[in-house]
Amino acid sequence: MDQKVAALLNQQINKEFYSAYLYLDFANYYAAAGLDGFENWYKVQAQEERDHAMLFYQYLQNNGEKVTFEAIDKPDKELADNMAPLKAALEHEKYVTSLINEIYAAAFEVKDFRTMQLLDWFVKEQGEEEKNASDLVTKMELFGSDAKGLYMLNSELGARVYSAPSLTL
Repeated sequence: MDQKVAALLNQQINKEFYSAYLYLDFANYYAAAGLDGFENWYKVQAQEERDHAMLFYQYLQNNGEKVTFEAIDKPDKELADNMAPLKAALEHEKYVTSLINEIYAAAFEVKDFRTMQLLDWFVKEQGEEEKNASDLVTKMELFGSDAKGLYMLNSELGARVYSAPSLTL
């Protein structure tokens, strides 16, 4: 495997674990606010991010590459109101998309088709992640200022259950 591609994949493991920390921080914020549905949604999101990290981990190991773990940054988003985590999540997902695109470009440059095939799944996944985050912002803008609307949105988010990714390496 090209060493630049391997290094970017290794860095992505850390970024995915950071994403999990960030989403657990959002879950913690919503738990304190009494919005257990929002808390649930972000706890499920954190589990997805941990699984993404493990997919990259397993891929590197399957290709004989050493995995190096780095320190995970502490989440530092200011969460002033119930909308703040939602907007921060949308921006974060756009950032993660840019990281996946960077790895894809590096793999393309060296004709690493196997890594590109792996990343195809992540490209699709990031499209879904950005849409979900954007939809949450829109729903909060529409219903969040109304107590009954917020209650219904909280109930909807509370129904989310974790589903492991279906990607074979």
